Amino acid sequence: MTGIRQTYNINRNKNRRARRSVFGILGVIILIAIAVLLRYYFYLYSPIIKTPDGKDVSLYIPTGSDYQYVKNEINSLGVLKNKRAFNWLAQRTGYPEDVHPGRYVLSDGMNNQELNTMLRYGHQTPVKVVFNNLRSVAHLAGRVSKQIEADSTSIIEAINACDTIDAATFIPNTYQLYWNTDAEGFLSRMAAEYRTFWNESRKQKAKEKKLTPREVSILASIVDRETAKTSEMPTIAGVYLNRLRLRWPLQADPTLIYATGDYSIRRVLNSHKKIDSPYNTYKYAGLPPGPICIPSIAAIDAVLNAEKHQYFYFCAKDDLSGYHVFARNIEEHNRNAAKYRKALNNNKIYK
Repeated sequence: MTGIRQTYNINRNKNRRARRSVFGILGVIILIAIAVLLRYYFYLYSPIIKTPDGKDVSLYIPTGSDYQYVKNEINSLGVLKNKRAFNWLAQRTGYPEDVHPGRYVLSDGMNNQELNTMLRYGHQTPVKVVFNNLRSVAHLAGRVSKQIEADSTSIIEAINACDTIDAATFIPNTYQLYWNTDAEGFLSRMAAEYRTFWNESRKQKAKEKKLTPREVSILASIVDRETAKTSEMPTIAGVYLNRLRLRWPLQADPTLIYATGDYSIRRVLNSHKKIDSPYNTYKYAGLPPGPICIPSIAAIDAVLNAEKHQYFYFCAKDDLSGYHVFARNIEEHNRNAAKYRKALNNNKIYK
């Protein structure tokens, strides 16, 4: 019995040691698993973006960029806290083979999973494209090219390639577009905005004035260059509509300045009225062949809602405030014009 008892004790001790070994191994495995899971959790969900003063930072990825460019660009911003974690997740999700261009907003405290998802699926943030008070499509192209990826040359070339697009097509406003919008995409968006702007109500008002939408824009461009005072735009529009109704020449000084191409002119002289140009509204009756600037919404609506009155003349006030005085007849207008010319002379404005 003693031998049996000894054998039992030996086996029991072996079993205990075996169990301890198994538990020990399991414990190590569990610790390793916990460490791996913690690292995995850390790589995925701990904040990976730290921005200056907690303000959003924009990451711009041009069309055709590769993963190396993205890494270099995001590193140059100085906001990435863990480059290894970023690369680790990018490699495992296939992002290096699926880079999307665009503008991406990096927010303070963003984790790696959020960053990776945003970049991998191309969840970019639109930019606000703003343009107004522009003289030509060239100026428009220059302004817009500073706000989206398309450069000014490509925008101008796209405009020139389309016979139906000119300054009248563009409605100055604030638009949301993706940063990587190309020239064709920009023009397509502007054409859609133009169609939306010219709703049935505006079309009907234009029709009542015997004008097409494009003719409204042409006249509005003149109104825009006559005054910066929105309050008097409908009155000035009314003057020009009165002249058109009686088939008078518009005699609009801004069209002469446009014809010369010299936008520094502050005083229109008789010599300017001799310029042979279809934009010389002293020489040729009716509307000029196109807009002399990209007309504002205020000016377009001023034409559509022009004031009905008996004024046929207007002249800048002699206080040089930018406002105008209006006249029903040439005698009254000549008196106003003489006062204005005297004010220009007194201020030594000769050209």
